[in-house]
Amino acid sequence: MANASVSLGYPTYAFVRPSSAVPHSSKSTLVQKFRDDGIHILEGSLVDHNSLVNAFKQVDIVISAVAIPQHMDQLNIIKAIKEAGNIKRFLPSEFGNEVDRIRSLPPFQRINDIKKTIRRATEEAGIPYTFVSANSCAAYFVDYFLHPRQKPQPEEVIIYGDGLTKAVMNLEEDIASLTIMVATDPRTLNRVVIYKPPMNLISQAEIVSLWEKKTGKYIKRVYWPEDEMIKLSESLPNPKNIPVSILHSIFVKGDQTNYDIGDEDLEALKLYPDYKYTTIEEFLDICLVHPPETKLASFE
Repeated sequence: MANASVSLGYPTYAFVRPSSAVPHSSKSTLVQKFRDDGIHILEGSLVDHNSLVNAFKQVDIVISAVAIPQHMDQLNIIKAIKEAGNIKRFLPSEFGNEVDRIRSLPPFQRINDIKKTIRRATEEAGIPYTFVSANSCAAYFVDYFLHPRQKPQPEEVIIYGDGLTKAVMNLEEDIASLTIMVATDPRTLNRVVIYKPPMNLISQAEIVSLWEKKTGKYIKRVYWPEDEMIKLSESLPNPKNIPVSILHSIFVKGDQTNYDIGDEDLEALKLYPDYKYTTIEEFLDICLVHPPETKLASFE
């Protein structure tokens, strides 16, 4: 998000914990890269109301990208935005399924319900917003399914359900760029924007077949039946039951593709028809030369 904001020419600020800016800390290299790219660093905490208000008074748009354990802390962001009084748009941390349209297995549904809670709190506070449904992060799931960095290449891949359910796989860089674009677009004010480019609607079976074609190597399919996934979501302790519930939602139940984009819906590529997004097939070509360096938290 920060890189996309800078690339599109916007003055960009990053709100970070003081500990992240300390030299030799786990995130100090990232913070220094932000500084090198001209990004302004604001230090504070999601539980420090004054630091939030002071930060928000310096910007026009707030984009939250906090991780799942911090999602409810966004209530503090909403409160601080209300007090600051100058924010023109708030984008809460979502960037996944369209949570108001789906019903998942309980472990994942609890996360979606928290996102819905933040949506409703934002609306009730009267804060100008845009909610983003970006669906699946392509680099993450390609790395998770195919392990393109592994040498030698794995000889088998797990297929969830029958492998034929379509998901929406968008490259993280495209998600970031489109998010900066919708955050500043008057057409998206107080609306949900869905990232659903037609060339990125693809099943797991299709991804594996494309990879076989590009590598020239057959990959054995090991199928994980839906009933076993459901049982595991019920028997594993929290939070170990969440990953299987997410995989079921996306790649078995089809929560990203089992609803239609209506006339009143905003779809990103309809808003920006000239935007050149990376298709999943193009990304697989990139993986042959430069396997993805996944930065997201692992399902393992």
